[in-house]
Amino acid sequence: MKNTLYKGRFFFIPIGVAAILALVSYVVMQLWNNLLPDILHVTTITFWQAMGIFVLCKILFGFGPKGGRGGAPWMRRKQIMQERLSGMSPEERERFKEQMESRFAWCKPRPDRKDWREAWKEAPITEKDTKE
Repeated sequence: MKNTLYKGRFFFIPIGVAAILALVSYVVMQLWNNLLPDILHVTTITFWQAMGIFVLCKILFGFGPKGGRGGAPWMRRKQIMQERLSGMSPEERERFKEQMESRFAWCKPRPDRKDWREAWKEAPITEKDTKE
């Protein structure tokens, strides 16, 4: 009896997933075709294009909450870093901060270089600039 239940799951789960994907794709297509052409002046899309948009959004923005944290991993970096730092002692945090500063020193502004905004203000005005 138990073995029969597992066989049914292997049959119905893929069908259920395909049905949900088809339903969501149909809803995306209807929403797109009824709203966006008037608002953004875009063309209408087909069912398969709607399914592609839906799958792309799921890849980019994640597949739902996992362990209480929703969204894609690149959206959760701050929370993950806060969790890691909360488990460290003050000495470990300071050592970690020093390692990160030395590792990413190339992206800090150098004190011997001027900010681009200051350099822009001091740039000479040419004839080309005045003609525009």
